[in-house]
Amino acid sequence: MRVVMFGHQTWGHRTLRALLESSHEVVLAVTHPKSDHAYEKIWDDSVADLAAEHDVPVLLRKSPTDPELLQAVKDARPDVIVANNWRTWLPPEIYDLPPHGTLNVHDSLLPKYAGFSPIIWALINGEPEVGVTAHRMTEELDAGDVLLQRSVPVTPTSTATDLFFATVDLIAPIVHEGLDLIESGQAVWTPQDRTKASFFHKRAIEDSRIDWTWPAEDLERLVRAQSDPYPNAFTFHKGERVRVLEASVSEGNYGGTPGRVFIREGDGIVIVSGADARSGRLPGLVIRKVRLDDGTELAATDYFRTMGGYLG
Repeated sequence: MRVVMFGHQTWGHRTLRALLESSHEVVLAVTHPKSDHAYEKIWDDSVADLAAEHDVPVLLRKSPTDPELLQAVKDARPDVIVANNWRTWLPPEIYDLPPHGTLNVHDSLLPKYAGFSPIIWALINGEPEVGVTAHRMTEELDAGDVLLQRSVPVTPTSTATDLFFATVDLIAPIVHEGLDLIESGQAVWTPQDRTKASFFHKRAIEDSRIDWTWPAEDLERLVRAQSDPYPNAFTFHKGERVRVLEASVSEGNYGGTPGRVFIREGDGIVIVSGADARSGRLPGLVIRKVRLDDGTELAATDYFRTMGGYLG
């Protein structure tokens, strides 16, 4: 089949690479220009560079609504469009143009975690698994009928970085199998259960700020969800921003006011956590390793030399 590809960053790069390795012909690649957004500098393998290396025509667009792009897609005469991490809405004049429509590849187990940064949100929320969905693109973002899904488990120590690598490795097999099913006429499209749908916004730096009223279990997952190279979970201590690199849930229960720098436990420092911490029935967050704005990394026991005071 003739394939037009829409995509950006490493997700788009892996998708284009999978298409180039397949039996199908890539006739056009469309991607976004590079961005200064903190999250778009991460996993930024270039779709444009890969397309150029393989003599695939490439267009850079922030928005897909200009007539020149529509004409370019028409001129490419695709049998199907494949999209992955295309960051803006595609109009029906494009996604419905090919005979087989547009196969969108999204890094969540739809209908949950439609939208942006699904792996990070899923890890924060304690989901037991994450994955990749190939579905038909429709007017509503990430809401079309599902063709294929593949999942990987989330372990008690999984970081967002671990889960990124696990899920990005699912792209090639899901693209290959999906296109083979479409080409052979064996594709079965399953409507999403929209009562189970959830939609998440893009993450910004402020979303990494620690809210000490969260339970310690949630904060521990937030730290793992903001693993390098993502912007780390952070808090403020005496006016200085402190990034939390390693943390765990305390063994003991600690009462008081959320954010209090309380006591040493093992090789870390307990911070009182949870909206109901005053009850004394909740664990705290044990911070083990921090990073300062100048890049210095310290054991928490070296940074918090004295107890007392508050983080916030």
